[in-house]
Amino acid sequence: MKPKGLLVAVVLLAVLGGAVWYSNKKQAQKEKAPTDTAPKIVSIPEDQFVEIRLRKAGAEAVVLHHDNGKWALTAPQALPADPDAAASLVSSLASVSADKTIEDNPADLASYGLANPTLTAQVTKKDGKQVELMIGDDTPTNSGAYARKAGDPHVYTVASYVKTSLDKTVNDLRDKRLLTFDSDKLTRVKLAAKGPAVVFGKNGQNEWQIVEPRPLRADSVQVDNLVNKLRDAKMDLSTAPDEAAKKFNGANPVAATQVTDNAGTETLEVREDKDKNYYARSSAVAGVYKVASDTGEGLNKSLDDFRNKKLFDFGFSDPTKLEIKSGSSASVTYTKSGDKWAAGAKNLDNASVQDLIDKLRDLSATKFVEQGGGPPVFEAAVTSNSGKRNERVTVSKQGDKYFAQRDGEPSIYELEASAVGDLEKAASGVKEAAPETKKKK
Repeated sequence: MKPKGLLVAVVLLAVLGGAVWYSNKKQAQKEKAPTDTAPKIVSIPEDQFVEIRLRKAGAEAVVLHHDNGKWALTAPQALPADPDAAASLVSSLASVSADKTIEDNPADLASYGLANPTLTAQVTKKDGKQVELMIGDDTPTNSGAYARKAGDPHVYTVASYVKTSLDKTVNDLRDKRLLTFDSDKLTRVKLAAKGPAVVFGKNGQNEWQIVEPRPLRADSVQVDNLVNKLRDAKMDLSTAPDEAAKKFNGANPVAATQVTDNAGTETLEVREDKDKNYYARSSAVAGVYKVASDTGEGLNKSLDDFRNKKLFDFGFSDPTKLEIKSGSSASVTYTKSGDKWAAGAKNLDNASVQDLIDKLRDLSATKFVEQGGGPPVFEAAVTSNSGKRNERVTVSKQGDKYFAQRDGEPSIYELEASAVGDLEKAASGVKEAAPETKKKK
């Protein structure tokens, strides 16, 4: 190669090497450069909140204070706070990120609506320090709003939901429950609606039972539904309390309830006006309030709505013994050992016994009657809960109607003929287990 050609090659190689070096350097600088996609504006541990002060332009401040594990409104009036609403507000203020930074140190905050903010949220922490977030005008696209934090020279944009989550009124934050009992510690419920008053209490197994007007088995699902209706009864603040009180005074009584837990007894009275609107007065909160229609309808129940229509209580606890007598046939006893059913020395087909158990479990009354009668056509005794629960039911027939009674109870249950037929069919279908096939050696 000629010296001149060699020199050109060396120069080209140096240029190429320099270009590669420069490119790598720029990439490294780019990777190290700070990003500003979502700068954090506010970051406060939720357990450090003591007070939240919300102020909208031209309105009184709404103040929430945390004490003894509870949030309460202290301004513009003292009211209990809704625990869920307070927790949501704390969560919104604990961590606020910007969409982006708009200006580092603006000379004119008014152009962003931040000279006189639309909304201000001030948090006082346990150490006494305060953090203040100000929300200004909406952005031109209405997808967000301008914001800044006190002591921070930057102007940011935040998503619309940030502003919405902080734009709360007294009615948004106050506790709207009409009863404040603890469901887990409830021991007694009284309902006076249709017919005689019904009182519910807990038995030794912590199950609901009807205590008054006389001891009766209760449908625990229906009682729990009643408790849920009472727990969820809330003020409808679309009607002013003064107007609601006038409506209440002229309305017809629907239900009066009492609930008792470890803290005491609370009462709730519900009435319905001619337009089918419901209004309620509670001992737990001052005033009269409109309530949702499902609250009024959920309390307008009678004794029979809460009675247990199931003939057996064993539910899904596995029975270990069955005594069955169907028609004129002799009584037969089935016992369970391990996972096998047997009648005396005969092993039984488990599936056929399970079918009978399912029919017994599902046997329910269509209604309760004062009188039954007729000769017995079917009897069943079930032992369950490791031998602790023993239940016996006798089914009788009078004319074309079937009735049932549980041993030791005066209640008479009327049954569907088809349900009795299914039960008898399942009882007659219990069969011996197929002989075990010996394995070939």
